[in-house]
Amino acid sequence: MTRRIEEAAYLLHSTPYRETSLIVDLFTRTHGRIVAVAKGAKRPHSSLRAALLQFQPLKVSYTGRNELRTLTAAEWAGGSIAPRGDALLCAFYLNELLVRLLPREDPHPALFDRYAQTLDELAAGGTVDEVLRRFEWTLLRETGYAPDLGHDTEHRPIVAALRYRWQPAAGFVATEPDAAHDARSVLVDGSTLSGLQEGRFDSASSRAQAKYLTRAILSHCLDGASLNTRQILIDLQKL
Repeated sequence: MTRRIEEAAYLLHSTPYRETSLIVDLFTRTHGRIVAVAKGAKRPHSSLRAALLQFQPLKVSYTGRNELRTLTAAEWAGGSIAPRGDALLCAFYLNELLVRLLPREDPHPALFDRYAQTLDELAAGGTVDEVLRRFEWTLLRETGYAPDLGHDTEHRPIVAALRYRWQPAAGFVATEPDAAHDARSVLVDGSTLSGLQEGRFDSASSRAQAKYLTRAILSHCLDGASLNTRQILIDLQKL
């Protein structure tokens, strides 16, 4: 008999399936991303339809051993307010990152907890740059894409007073402040790297450097493919 699994989850994405069902992409705490069919979820009086809302904590049950599971139950776990306005678009950005970068069936409880905390911080009006950077870095670290923030490519400790150039798949190279660099180089202060490692940002400059650094690393992880929600955020900032 196929074992039924019950656990905490968030809905990342859903697509129509046949006439009355949905294919749902769920981020669960103990099994990572799983994809399941929610049979009858499009029917007006379906209990699944009422519960399957994004950015809300859920308790779900599902069965199956194949790549496509069967969702048997879902209910709102309560205790959370969904982000609104610009924060809501940021929340969609989180979901797109998880769908694009997190392999299926790869559990990351720490990332799940950070995701839940990030949604709460966005809903509470937290500083978006700082909230997103902490989430992005947790995602990069948990999935193995994050470079070492404590040492440069020569295995020397990062020094706050120095400036570094990020090299894809290598790490950080100490540079002279006035040295010439390629326009595509990502330069960052050692103090910014230390702050990013601790999840703190002491100045507008460190926030800007952290943004360009994580953007470059994520782009490298995605082989240069653009994120739909990020482009929307960029376009909105130009208005």
